[in-house]
Amino acid sequence: MSIPGKRVEDCHYEFEDSTRGPPKILGKWEALRLAVYDGSTGKFLGRTRSSWGVVGLFYLVFFSVLAVFCAICFEGLMLTINLQRPKWILEESIIGTSPGLGFRPISDNTNEKSLIWYNATNQTEVAIWTQRIDQFLNVYQNTSLFPDQGQHRQDCSDTELPEPGKVCAFNFTDWDVCAPGGSYGYNDSTPCFFIKLNRIYGWTPDYYTNDETLPEDMPRSLKDHIKSINGSSLNSVWITCSGQNPADREVIGDIEYFPKNGRLPGYYYPYTNIPGYLSPLVAVHFPKAAKNIIINVECRAWAKNIRYNGVSLTREGSVHFAFMIDY
Repeated sequence: MSIPGKRVEDCHYEFEDSTRGPPKILGKWEALRLAVYDGSTGKFLGRTRSSWGVVGLFYLVFFSVLAVFCAICFEGLMLTINLQRPKWILEESIIGTSPGLGFRPISDNTNEKSLIWYNATNQTEVAIWTQRIDQFLNVYQNTSLFPDQGQHRQDCSDTELPEPGKVCAFNFTDWDVCAPGGSYGYNDSTPCFFIKLNRIYGWTPDYYTNDETLPEDMPRSLKDHIKSINGSSLNSVWITCSGQNPADREVIGDIEYFPKNGRLPGYYYPYTNIPGYLSPLVAVHFPKAAKNIIINVECRAWAKNIRYNGVSLTREGSVHFAFMIDY
């Protein structure tokens, strides 16, 4: 039946659900409880148990596949890494072929890391610096700190080189005031500093010999020493120190080296990551340095294949530190 003048689309019918009353107004806590678990529908956090099972199964499979994929990538990466040596060494590496120098002790002050400043009459300040040196040298003496308990170490000399798979032990024989166990001269206003070459895997020094022209800027005392020796003793890297500026050289006084002449024997090189290897050291002693004034020191390593650059920001083959002794 149709109504004249009316289209079906224009007719609207409203039905009233007589079985459902007006919506119930829920309190906040009641709404929260139903959001967590609705007993009438069996939903937990808006999902039924079967729905949660599907979601859980999906993520279990997804993360399992992701974990397997990451493990394969990691294992593939590890196959390209040699744990005994760097992939890129010497000319191919960022470090290059010219080692830098380091020194100890160093200050905790980040703004004055290279300044050692103390009062020689203050035993507390003296103890601070001597304890830092003791801590640094402890690994050279305590074999229990070595990863191999010292099993790969042997005593070496110019005529007794390390055996394959062995490294040369380092000792402090005849180091006098700079020997471990004392005050390293700090209580007598004659401090010792310890210099070492930074490690470069596979690097071997190119030594100076006594039958060639030595560098013009090499200290005269070192030139005379090199010209006076022969044989395997020439297979050495040499360390020399001096005041950095003319004013520093006037007040720095005499300088003593342990071992004598600042020698780093060649049988410690090359470094090849053998367990128990320790970089050789040179102790630099200042027995007559002026008091109550900052003295800037530059120490330099000498070998043909050690480049030298004394500019602070791009320093190569050298190290700078300063000390001031209050008295």
